[in-house]
Amino acid sequence: MPAETDGDTGWVLDRARRLATDVLGPAAMTVEATQRVPREHLDLLATAGFYGLAGPRSAGGLDLPLPTFCRVIEILASGCLSTTFIWLQQHSAVRAIAGPVPAALRAELLGPLCRGTRRAGLALAGTLPGPPRLRARSVPGGYRLDGSSPWVTGWGHIDLLYTAARDEQDDIVWAVLDAQAGGTLSAQPLPMVAVMASATVELRFDGHFVPAGRVTGTMSQSAWQQRDRGALRPNGSLALGLAARCCELVGPGPLDAQLDTCRAALDSAGPDRLPAARAAAAELAVRAASALVVTAGSAAIRLDHDAQRLAARRCSCSCSAPGQPSGSRWAAC
Repeated sequence: MPAETDGDTGWVLDRARRLATDVLGPAAMTVEATQRVPREHLDLLATAGFYGLAGPRSAGGLDLPLPTFCRVIEILASGCLSTTFIWLQQHSAVRAIAGPVPAALRAELLGPLCRGTRRAGLALAGTLPGPPRLRARSVPGGYRLDGSSPWVTGWGHIDLLYTAARDEQDDIVWAVLDAQAGGTLSAQPLPMVAVMASATVELRFDGHFVPAGRVTGTMSQSAWQQRDRGALRPNGSLALGLAARCCELVGPGPLDAQLDTCRAALDSAGPDRLPAARAAAAELAVRAASALVVTAGSAAIRLDHDAQRLAARRCSCSCSAPGQPSGSRWAAC
């Protein structure tokens, strides 16, 4: 969906607030209780144009500036963290497909990704430090993947998988796979104490073939680490969103100014300062959730109370993406 007025992005934030207030927030308790994000929520994000936030306008995307993009993440996360987790995986694939990839791949996928008629997740085992968990072996016509990739979010809600594996030189091979289980690709759900509705799984690859036309590029591990460190800003918006919802429920107080300070620090931080700014946002989410528990009192331990839901979800915002390097889920954003 194209922007309503060129150069004016305020309408995007207004649309995000309406979705968070009218749809995501009221349903968040049910989402976590049933451990399922309704497809209708993701469809609404697609209709609003939010699957194309990072995409070029020529393909139907909005090409938002980074501060506005991050503000949308924060607003949606304040409504429902699980829904936002699933939706956020999309944008790395959009950025990659909009880049220097085979023309046929761009023609096939970029428009549908920007419109949200095709939806993508991330499998980032190839970026993890240490011995490679997922190997990409060059074969005629492409690669074969062997190994596993933990913490793949949105399984069952996605059509494509933007995947990182390590080749024979230990460089990272990036490719777009169909997110469909079969003889060479299987998924095992991961039990978690929070955001179970995010449909997070571990994938296992057993000689899974990737055609060369689905490979978007390669990069060294050192190049990835530099890029990853500088990509923490969108990640920090998840913590800000959770903190913002807690602040709203607690009521006016000093946490509101601290939220503004954390947001400003993230917006102004360069790659060297981003880890500390992101950590400060996560620490604020922990304190805000704790303040909400104290404010609610004994009612906070009820399963139908927002305080227990948000306190549990602070764990998922106060660490790096689980099992991942510091910003890897969103580094291509």
